Amino acid sequence: MYDGSAPGPMQSPPPPTSSVQQPFQTSPPQAMGQPQMSPGPQSPHMSPQMSPQQSPMSGPPMGGPPMGGPPMGGPPMGGPPMGGPPMGGPPMGGTPMGGPQMTGPPMAGMGRPFPGPPGPGGFQQPGPGAAGPPGYPQQAGQFGGNMAGHQPGMPGAFPGAPGGMAGPPQKKLDPDSIPSITQVIEDDQVKRGGQVYSTNIRGQIPPLVTTDFTVQDQGNASPRFMRCTTYSLPCTADLAKQCQVPLASIIKPLANLPENETPLYVVNHGETGPIRCNRCKAYMCPYMQFIDGGRRYQCGFCNCVNEVPVFYFQHLDHMGRRVDFYERPELSLGSYEFVATLDYCKNNKPPNPPAYIFMIDVSYNNIKSGLVKLICDELKNLLEHLPRYEGVEASAIKVGFVTYNKVLHFYNVKSALAQPQMMVVSDTAEMFVPLLDGFLVNYQDSRAVISNLLDQIPDMFADTNESETVFVPVIQAGVEAFKAAECSGKLFIFQSSMPTAEAPGKLKNRDDKKLVNTDKEKTLFQPQKGVYEQLSKECVAQGCCVDLFLFPNQYMDIATMADVPSHTGGSVYKYNNFQYVPACQGESCLSITDTTVRGLPSGFRATEFFGAIHMNNTTDIEMAAVDCDKALTVEFKHDDTLSEETGAHMQCALLYTTINGQRRLRIHNLSLNCSSQLSELYKSCETDSLINFFSKSACRAILNQPLKTVREILVNQTAHMLACYRKNCASPSAASQLILPDAMKVFPVYINSLMKTAPLVGSTELSTDDRAHQRLLIMGMGVEETQLLLYPRLTPLHNMDVSIKTHPAPVRCSEERLTDSGMFLLENGHSMFLWLGCFKSIPPRKVFLFFFQCALPELDNPLSNKVRAIINDLIEKRPNSMKLHIVRQKDKPEMVFRQFLVEDKGLHGGASYMDFLCYVHREIRQLLT
Repeated sequence: MYDGSAPGPMQSPPPPTSSVQQPFQTSPPQAMGQPQMSPGPQSPHMSPQMSPQQSPMSGPPMGGPPMGGPPMGGPPMGGPPMGGPPMGGPPMGGTPMGGPQMTGPPMAGMGRPFPGPPGPGGFQQPGPGAAGPPGYPQQAGQFGGNMAGHQPGMPGAFPGAPGGMAGPPQKKLDPDSIPSITQVIEDDQVKRGGQVYSTNIRGQIPPLVTTDFTVQDQGNASPRFMRCTTYSLPCTADLAKQCQVPLASIIKPLANLPENETPLYVVNHGETGPIRCNRCKAYMCPYMQFIDGGRRYQCGFCNCVNEVPVFYFQHLDHMGRRVDFYERPELSLGSYEFVATLDYCKNNKPPNPPAYIFMIDVSYNNIKSGLVKLICDELKNLLEHLPRYEGVEASAIKVGFVTYNKVLHFYNVKSALAQPQMMVVSDTAEMFVPLLDGFLVNYQDSRAVISNLLDQIPDMFADTNESETVFVPVIQAGVEAFKAAECSGKLFIFQSSMPTAEAPGKLKNRDDKKLVNTDKEKTLFQPQKGVYEQLSKECVAQGCCVDLFLFPNQYMDIATMADVPSHTGGSVYKYNNFQYVPACQGESCLSITDTTVRGLPSGFRATEFFGAIHMNNTTDIEMAAVDCDKALTVEFKHDDTLSEETGAHMQCALLYTTINGQRRLRIHNLSLNCSSQLSELYKSCETDSLINFFSKSACRAILNQPLKTVREILVNQTAHMLACYRKNCASPSAASQLILPDAMKVFPVYINSLMKTAPLVGSTELSTDDRAHQRLLIMGMGVEETQLLLYPRLTPLHNMDVSIKTHPAPVRCSEERLTDSGMFLLENGHSMFLWLGCFKSIPPRKVFLFFFQCALPELDNPLSNKVRAIINDLIEKRPNSMKLHIVRQKDKPEMVFRQFLVEDKGLHGGASYMDFLCYVHREIRQLLT
């Protein structure tokens, strides 16, 4: 998927100034209970590669062997620098923040936080008594001193004195003295908000994902497409093992760009296709160095010298750069697209446009609840907005319709028909599509017939008594339909119950609360194998992506039912206890099928991937589809010494089919610094990307390891990273001071919040399906989504100036920030709450009318208009629709709201931010003594 490699023309700027130390005075702590690159012509895929002079990155890999292909690095390319002076920021200097060496053995590599072979569920639990280096406590699960007595299953939820700490009372810390995420976000917005971020500097750290900025592509990919856990790689294996900072990239290849940024250029080389390195298959990019008067070029990834095709020849200027440098996107930009040739197409034939098949569960419960009618009504509106390119009148996507319970009903909606025709398949053991002509049709041609069908479906099944449903045959039917039409596409499946009918994929209830907080708890998250595993392979091979819309009233075994969507690039949307309320329920569950441009890729190659992917082996990554919201997290490592002068490069190549059937390659390039100074690595870290990596690593690890072990590894890794910084980079200070790198000063609050998420909390009060669903959501999230999920926005609305267009500033996510007379809006990208402290005696219905029903003139006031504008703006920015919950102070529903106040103790287990910080401080001190 990506290629980490050697030299390039960009010059490395001097390393940034030393990290700011953040001392927090405390009393003595108490016990607190890579790879082949891009797609090849015959078997298009994405892959990484590294060149021969590289050092291992960050200790033993997080599951799986090191990446194949040559390592990163190599001699300097000798090309002209692409850089310029760094934009803004403090003056630069290269001195490490040294202080005298602290006592104790050298920091040793713990390796990846969750070791084991790659692939879902592939992590192995550390063996008993696995010891660290001499003088160190035992590793994962053993390290950290006395962990006994925490709240159930939470290493970080500690009993004892008020505040969660055991032992004698100690001086209470001022909450305002510990690092604040809201302050970090505000400071970055003040410093870098509204600015143009030019990508012409190697290893440049981008603004935070929460900051409003504009990207100008000048040779490196926009951070909207690629972000890294650190922008300065350690040069040697020893440094990588010592620092313990994971080296990874989070890639969102089809990310949406703001209107004020230039869309990606499309390069068409005709029948010859994109130019690639003969050895490593890297695509032409700014890191290629032209030599011999422009007749040859040296690959920036493997240093192979290649001949320049005759049609591509161009003279060089006095600086050795092609005179058409600025005229060719692939030479001057970090991101661009190539039009792919037939060599990149299946069977050397141009692909057909994709198709959408809508599959609706018409069992008794769905008919009686009004869900079927709602879906049909909404589809009539949404089909008018099928994805299409600008300037094209109609969408090229074909559509088809299936309803089902114990049997499947296919519909002929051919335009020549006066009425739709139904064909029933009752043999679900041998699934087939009973009609070819008239099933997948152009919506514009068959609009009248389709509209009749959607009107008739609720009435056709109005008297049904069938309560059992199938599931696997439904997906098999979609795969067979795409095979017959020789196309790829997406299935939209709407289901509300576990498939219990006699058919392939029948499921039984396996929700056993007795397994929670035991070594067998992981089985609750593991999908059932057999037919589901084979079905995922068939879907990926055909390019069939599954989006699943669930409306459960009881346990459905989402861990199994969502297995196919999670391996095909699809999404799972879950609506508990659905009730049809025509006034406000419709759009919230179906708007996600609107006009998002989606690509249909054939495959990738890389070392370690986390995301909605399928892996046939340890290196080949395939996805049936990818959209603008899906992100892959890739861990990489190198095997030799890296050069500070040449740095390292990565290339991501995505082979996909556009919605109008054109085969394309989307290329993203990124160059990073390399340093032999640990201080540079810590200053170049990006906490938001680090937490994305740790979130996905932990969510995958729980498939094969006890939750207790996973949580202990997270704490252990956090302490190791921060102890290494204090020992090797910080100035001398009192042992009672907690010293954190400036770039990672809020990392502990994110880790603590991660351990309080539903998948990582061992609580019988949480639904198994809810936990499994959130685990799957996290696996496909980008950096912005994980940041918001782990630290929700808590915004006061009661004291805002309604005349100012900007939103009020969020406050820290803690109960201490709430006021009895206040009104606060909390959202995390999936849930939204309006908390009312001043309206506790008013019924929620009247509150809703007061603030949101502006159709009534007397309720159309500046405050209600401002509140509605803020809510609408937030919903528009998020990839998922969010239902607004109105909660009043001290009412029972308030407990749901309070579980999102992540700086406080968790309702289902988990320490407060303050307690966790003190506990990590204690662990750091143990490591350094």
